[in-house]
Amino acid sequence: MAKVQRSSTARFFHFIWRCLLWYLAITFALVLIYRFVPVPTTATMLFDSEGATRDWESLDNISPNLVRAVIAAEDGKFCTHSGFDTEAIEKALQRNQRGGRLRGGSTISQQTAKNVFLWQGSGWTRYVRKVPEVYFTFLIETIWGKRRIMEVYLNVAETGIGTYGAESGAQRYFRKSAKNLTRIEAARIAAALPLPKKRAVNGASGFTKRYGNRIAARINIVKRDGLDSCIYK
Repeated sequence: MAKVQRSSTARFFHFIWRCLLWYLAITFALVLIYRFVPVPTTATMLFDSEGATRDWESLDNISPNLVRAVIAAEDGKFCTHSGFDTEAIEKALQRNQRGGRLRGGSTISQQTAKNVFLWQGSGWTRYVRKVPEVYFTFLIETIWGKRRIMEVYLNVAETGIGTYGAESGAQRYFRKSAKNLTRIEAARIAAALPLPKKRAVNGASGFTKRYGNRIAARINIVKRDGLDSCIYK
C-alpha cells in the first residue's frame, strides 16, 4: 500500500515537473519570436468589449517626443534599471499602507510583460499575476533589450477606449502619424496612459491637464540628462 502511495506521489510530481518544463519552453520560444515579430494581439485586446483598433509601427516611425514623454511619466529610470525599480516599489508599498487607492511601482518593462503575456486583473488576481510578471520581465529584459521593449510597449499600450498603440492613438486624437506628434500631443497621450478609458486626451481638464503640462516640461529634461540613452545613442 505504501509503495502504491509513493508511486502515485512520484507520478504527480513528475507530471508537475513536465508541465513546468513545457511552460518554460513555450514561453521562452514566444518571447524569442516576439523579439523579431510584431505582437499580433493581447488578452486585453481580445477581451475588450469596445474592440481593438491598432496599427503596428516600428520605433523609427514613432516620435521621440512620445518615447521621452512615457519615460518622464512612467519610468524615469527605464534605461538604467534591469526591469525593476526597487525604490519606486518601496514608495508604492508605503503609500498603500497609508490607505487610499492602491498604486503600483511597475516599470515600463513590467507593464510590457503584463500587457503582452498576461492579464490586467484587479483585486487578488493582480497579486497572482505578479509571479509570472517577474519571470516575463526578466526574459524580455534579457532577450529583447530596452529598445525592443519600448517599441512593443508603445504598440500594445491602451491609448483610449478600444484604441491600442501610439499610431492608433495619434490618428484618433490628432489625425496624424505617431511620427509627427509634437511635445504637447505626446505629453497628453502619456498623461492618459494609466487610465486611458477615463482620462481625456483632447479637452483634458483638472489633474489630467496639469499632469500633461508637467510631462511636457520633463520631455526636455529626459533628453538633456540622457534618460533616453538606451533608445537614442
